[in-house]
Formats: sequence, C-alpha cells, structure tokens
Amino acid sequence: MKSSKNLVWSFLLLVIIAALYRVIPGRPFGFAPQWAMAVFAGAVIRDRKWAFIIPVLSMFISDLFYQLLYMGGMTAIPGFYDGQWQNYLLFAGLVFVGFAVKKLNVLQITAASFAAPTLYFLVSNFLVWASNGAARGLDRPKTFSGLLLCYTDGIPFYQMSILATLVFSGILFGSYYLFQKSGQRVSLKSNA
Repeated sequence: MKSSKNLVWSFLLLVIIAALYRVIPGRPFGFAPQWAMAVFAGAVIRDRKWAFIIPVLSMFISDLFYQLLYMGGMTAIPGFYDGQWQNYLLFAGLVFVGFAVKKLNVLQITAASFAAPTLYFLVSNFLVWASNGAARGLDRPKTFSGLLLCYTDGIPFYQMSILATLVFSGILFGSYYLFQKSGQRVSLKSNA
C-alpha cells in the first residue's frame, strides 16, 4: 500500500515538474517532456485511465501557467486559445503509441519516441491548415501547396519535439528500468 501511495506522489510530482519545465523562458520551442510522458504512460501504466490523464494533465497545468504569465504580460504565448481541445485529444491519442510498445527495449522505445512526435506533427499541422491557422497567426491557402507550407512552418518545432521525446523517454524509461532493477518492483502494467 505504501509503495502504491509513493507511486501516486511520484507521478503527481512528474506531472508538475514537466508542466513547469514547459513554461521555462528560453526553452527551445518544442523541447518538452509531454510526448515522452504519453509514450511512457501508455507503455507502463496498467490503469489506462491514468495513462491518458497524466500527459493531458501535465499539458493543462502548463497551459494554465502560460495563461497566467500571458495575462501578467510576461509572455506573448497565451495558454488557452481556440481549437486547443484538439491538442489535448492529440496528446491523449499519443498514449496509444505507448500501448504499442510490447517490450520495454531500446528498439521499441526509440521507435515509439519517433512515432509520437511524428504523428503529432502530421495531425496538428493538418488541423492548423484545415482551420486556417488563425489562432496561430497562419493563413495558408487551402491547396496542397498551402498544406506543405504549413508543414514546413512546423519543421523546427518537429525537430525539437523528436529530440525532446528521445531525451525524456531515455530519462523516464531509464529511471523506470533502474528502479525496477534496484529491487523496487513496481507493477504498472499487466503482462496480458
């Protein structure tokens, strides 16, 4: 019981730290832990409800921080904007990438760490293009060329999201592995 309570506190701390990290001034845009959190949650957390809640809660808390900073005139990035619900759905959907990790090995974790930000990049930029991108200051024509422009706009963000997912997946899965190896067996996922 004590181990379970410690685990809940650990995940709560993880959510808060990841949320705070995302709003650090000067952080490379797109270099955030939430993609890795979604993959990790899907791969190791047995209770699927919590697997979805953890990355989305972290995003929501960081968006709340962004909104407070925006309202205080400390950032030009608003925390909440039109169409943001799509972001939360996308991050929840990335948990399915973690569900696809059947064995916690370097190959599968690396593949998932590339797949999650790639899926996010493809779907989110398509949605920005399809919605005229007004909320993000983009207004690309509804042509194939306009769609390609929208994807081109997102490439720097995409590159950072891949790097971030690889780094933070290494941290999350590596810590989990070391924790398990130390004899502190924690069953977060069933073998079924």
